[in-house]
Amino acid sequence: MKKVALGSDHAGYELKEFIKHWLEKEGYYVIDHGTDSAESVDYPDFALSVGKSVAAKEADVGILICGTGIGMSIAANKLKGVRAALCLFPLMAELARRHNDANVIALGGRLMGKDLAVATVKTFLNTIFDGGRHEVRVEKIKKLEGAE
Repeated sequence: MKKVALGSDHAGYELKEFIKHWLEKEGYYVIDHGTDSAESVDYPDFALSVGKSVAAKEADVGILICGTGIGMSIAANKLKGVRAALCLFPLMAELARRHNDANVIALGGRLMGKDLAVATVKTFLNTIFDGGRHEVRVEKIKKLEGAE
């Protein structure tokens, strides 16, 4: 995974900027979908932008940051092709990738320090999907995207 779509609202702006610089230092190509300041904005707009980028395969994965990560994960999961997981520590990120083939991670900017956030993102980026019995479940999730 080399291309990362990144977005936040105002509550996640500071952490987004920190993670953006860390990612670039690590050799990732970052597509920054904003926001560009700590001024109040609506998180669904950024979840939509990052989610579309991942679903269209313009980015390999997405990272979303709001105050808790909850709103971003809910909004991103409305998009076909997105499997967003709220991850507040590395084990959550590992299992989201291994068992759910998550392609977007949501972080809580008001809940996580920078070191914990980087460790969580690093785990997410370096963990691969287990497949096998989990693949059957992910396929069932994909079928839900068209269900009414």
